[in-house]
Amino acid sequence: MFIVHVHAHIKPESVESFKKATLANAQSSVKEPGVVRFDLVQQQEDPAQFVLVEVYRDAAAAAAHKETPHYPVWRDAVASMMAKPRHSVKFNNVFPEDEGW
Repeated sequence: MFIVHVHAHIKPESVESFKKATLANAQSSVKEPGVVRFDLVQQQEDPAQFVLVEVYRDAAAAAAHKETPHYPVWRDAVASMMAKPRHSVKFNNVFPEDEGW
């Protein structure tokens, strides 16, 4: 598995618009054959902080995600909503074993 956490700090006035755009992206993303999970979580203490938890079968599936029609729509829609540039952290799966996903 190839796991990516995308951290996004959103302008307070754009939180609801970001959620709407990101939900649409997530709903399309989970239909991709290489996507195992695509979660959107919002921080309790600071509702302008989000993490997208993206789990792919492999790095090729993550790259394929960026070639879908819906990804650039999301990327462009949320660009002006960022309070600071989003960043990602990549992980290798430890548990459960890949077959457990």
